Amino acid sequence: MDRRRGNIVVSRRAVLEESRAEARTELVANLKEGQTLQGVVKNITDYGAFVDLGGVDGLLHVTDIAWRRINHPSEALTIGQTVDVQVIRFNAETQRISLGMKQLESDPWEGVDTKFPIESKFNGRVTNITDYGAFVELEPGIEGLVHVSEMSWTKKNVHPGKIVSTSQEVEIVVLDVDASKRRISLGLKQCLANPWDEFLAQHPVGSEIEGEIKNITEFGLFIGLDGEIDGMAHFSDLDWEKPGEEAIAKYNKGDVIRAKVLDIDPEKERISLGIKQLTEDPFASGAAAIRKGIILTTTVTKLLDTGIEVTVADGMAGFIRKSELSRDRSEQRSDRFAVGEKVDAKVTQIDQKNRKVTLSIKAREVEEEKKAMQEYGSSDSGASLGDILGAALRERDGSDKPEDN
Repeated sequence: MDRRRGNIVVSRRAVLEESRAEARTELVANLKEGQTLQGVVKNITDYGAFVDLGGVDGLLHVTDIAWRRINHPSEALTIGQTVDVQVIRFNAETQRISLGMKQLESDPWEGVDTKFPIESKFNGRVTNITDYGAFVELEPGIEGLVHVSEMSWTKKNVHPGKIVSTSQEVEIVVLDVDASKRRISLGLKQCLANPWDEFLAQHPVGSEIEGEIKNITEFGLFIGLDGEIDGMAHFSDLDWEKPGEEAIAKYNKGDVIRAKVLDIDPEKERISLGIKQLTEDPFASGAAAIRKGIILTTTVTKLLDTGIEVTVADGMAGFIRKSELSRDRSEQRSDRFAVGEKVDAKVTQIDQKNRKVTLSIKAREVEEEKKAMQEYGSSDSGASLGDILGAALRERDGSDKPEDN
């Protein structure tokens, strides 16, 4: 008031602020958690909206606007919009008020086990894609996760974004439901036929297939098969005779080859193939013609400190240990033999697993001595061992003439 000039200044603003302060005080004094109020959206941010409750602002967080996924509050609210909200939390000391809109609606997760039973199929919409999978909305407010491992039978190391896209409608299978944690595990690949089961039905174990070599590793060959799956031919299954490292050298990526199906494990998603199995095992056929205890004529192929390597019938590998090269210890030397030399030896073992025949010259000599003793007498009769063996050798060589003195 200006007495000198006779003016009186009034302020409606001050009156309004005073009345708002009174209303705010009254509102705060009566505010309780769970209370339902009406307010006006005052401001919108990335994380929520501020709602004017009548002199007091409360925060409506983006996760409390609706049960369904909302990426930004502007998808559901506009500034100036009148909304009904519930007081979720109220701190009287700081006068912070947390509000919620979805709490005024029924919780869609109630009875979720009944609505979405395990192993049932549903259609849904992809709402979000992450590095570890994709979220699919089954109904407003209920989303489930399709983990990347459940998206495709064959695309193992592919980002989910290359299999599905946001807003895409997809068919899924419910794998698991945890209502207490509000989690639903979904599967996308389970709506499609398992290519390993289909392969097993079309190509049983023992059948032959044809495919392109997709990759070559230290373990063997990966061969592309029907249904965008691969089978592996281990390097030990490439050749009957050659070692794996040598056999694998003749194959190149992109080669189209034939192989035999050895084993199929749909659960582990593995198919074992073999190339050498396309032909008969030469060792098995050769081993069928020989038996332990018979004497064979072999050919020396390699001289070693531990003995000599030889070949027997049909090119089968054999080995004579150093201690089995002769009865005479002084003759148990590899260097008294030559590569290509013919040697008679007795079969002492047939090792199917390691594909090798073990022989003994010593055992042959002992057997020949026993036979000679039986056929030509014994040293007790007056004949020397040299005479007996000499007679046996002349008999074997087809000559009965005594040596000239």
